[in-house]
Amino acid sequence: MIGDAETRVCQNCKNTFRIEPEDFSFYARLKVPPPTWCPECRMVRRMVFRNERVLYRRHVVGHDEPALALFPESSGFKVYYQKDWQSADFDAGDLGKEYDFSRPLFEQIKRLMHEVPWQHSYNRNAVQSEYCSNALDLKGCYLMFNSGMSENCAYGTDVLYGADALDLLDASRAERSYELVHSERCSGCLFGADLRECTDVYFSFDMTNCHDCIGCVGLRNKQYCIFNAQYTKEDYLKEKGIMNLGSHRMRMELLEKAENLRMRRPVKFMHGFSNVNATGDYLQHCKNARQSFMSRGLEDCAYCQKVIFGTAMFGGSDRDSYDLTIAAGERGYENCIGGGYQVLFSWLSILHSDIVYSMNCMNCTHLFACIGLRNKQYCILNKQYTKEEYEALVPRIIAQMNEMPYVDAQGRTYRYGEFFPPELSPFAYNDTIAQEFFPLSKKEAQERGYRWRDPEEKNYTITRRADDLPDHIKDVDDAVLNDIIGCAHDGKCQEQCTTAFRIIPQEFRFYKKMNVPLPRLCPNCRHFQRIKQRNPLKLWHRTCMCAGTEDAGGLYKNAGTHFHGASPCPNEFETSFPPPLPASEGRGSPDRKEIVYCGECYQQEVS
Repeated sequence: MIGDAETRVCQNCKNTFRIEPEDFSFYARLKVPPPTWCPECRMVRRMVFRNERVLYRRHVVGHDEPALALFPESSGFKVYYQKDWQSADFDAGDLGKEYDFSRPLFEQIKRLMHEVPWQHSYNRNAVQSEYCSNALDLKGCYLMFNSGMSENCAYGTDVLYGADALDLLDASRAERSYELVHSERCSGCLFGADLRECTDVYFSFDMTNCHDCIGCVGLRNKQYCIFNAQYTKEDYLKEKGIMNLGSHRMRMELLEKAENLRMRRPVKFMHGFSNVNATGDYLQHCKNARQSFMSRGLEDCAYCQKVIFGTAMFGGSDRDSYDLTIAAGERGYENCIGGGYQVLFSWLSILHSDIVYSMNCMNCTHLFACIGLRNKQYCILNKQYTKEEYEALVPRIIAQMNEMPYVDAQGRTYRYGEFFPPELSPFAYNDTIAQEFFPLSKKEAQERGYRWRDPEEKNYTITRRADDLPDHIKDVDDAVLNDIIGCAHDGKCQEQCTTAFRIIPQEFRFYKKMNVPLPRLCPNCRHFQRIKQRNPLKLWHRTCMCAGTEDAGGLYKNAGTHFHGASPCPNEFETSFPPPLPASEGRGSPDRKEIVYCGECYQQEVS
């Protein structure tokens, strides 16, 4: 019988965390012990195994010319071109090892990691999209990451079904659009966030089924609006022409004005739609999902992040699973990238069933501690066993993991049930998505046992500074394609700044066609500006800020009639909007001043 909830102390951060009764039930079904790390620390531990956007120039086995690969030369990995790795020329099963009961499991896995071949990139079915990675079914794309089924797109992350669009983050079915964050089914939209079913909407936030709007916030089913004021079609087009939207200076002014409007209107406590009994943020079509973020189609899941591909790439149905990061499947637990049925504690393993502690495998069943296998079953450390031998040996290894746990350099103990130690990751902390969601300084990262990569010395000459670019796109000719443009951040940020960038012909044509001013930041810095528009992967317990006829701060007057009348709303919720508490209190954020309403109060203001 499953007991009550328990509060435990995280082995990593030493903070307390809660294990709910339904969590214990899940762990019992999978026959795994409860975690010793809190949900956030488990999340970060998986994220340090995810290099999403950094490509390293390095040697590839069998070729003289260097290639752009996901794994740095410093990792010690033997890297093959993807097509060579997927050929039948070698079998990682030939490198199988006898299990050594005198050494911890993770020591043996680490050794095998440096002996087996690895793919240089994960870019399936790419057509003229060789500078993309962690992607599926791209055509004519450039620097697209964790994206799929898109054509003629560039500089995007978490993009699905995009077409002729640039600089996107978490966007689905966007076409002829630019600089969108968390948006879906948009056409001709520029510089916006939280847009859904919109066309020709610019510099706007939280809009649904709107057309021809500029600088608006929180509108539904509207057309010809500027900063939430209604115009006739003729007057709207006249004002739009006066605005001179191709100007960089005007772009910055409009964004600032729209942001000021956004801060004076209520926001819903949670981003997403079509969810049932879900907590977290940026969720779509999820049911019974707890503390999960940026995911689609979860059912009976908890502690998941960036589950967007589902059956399209990994197989499985994204249900009855815990602690997935860019993974998918059914009855999965503690996986980073991959999926299938009952995949546990694995990384980069795709289309499997019943595999444990495995890496970079494809289409396998019944694996334990294997790396780089394809179409195999009943293997341990890549060595082939019979079904009977495998089923007899695995319980002995699990018992040995508990009797002889791996201890990392920070003194953290890893028995059966823990994901891979961060020190097994081939990546520096600041090259992974952990740095995007939980940024650290070099000193902080190293103190916590992570590696850090210092910027490489740049060997090029900047031919034009960002400040010297023409203000308006109409004044730019194709000579800019020959320029090396200095990033306005000049490498002085913590955003993987490349210090310089070039405009490629594809984006130049887009800017001209869409009347968009040239960017002043390099692609990496632009990516991090979009990340800043997204809420953190944390939840705070808060109360609705609706005080009756206005918000608690008196900035916004309610337009609708609420169920609680003139009294303050009693609804409480978990939200990723931090409370505006003094930084000295160690929580919240003094810079976050959004007016956060519960779902019921918010709906009365946007319907």
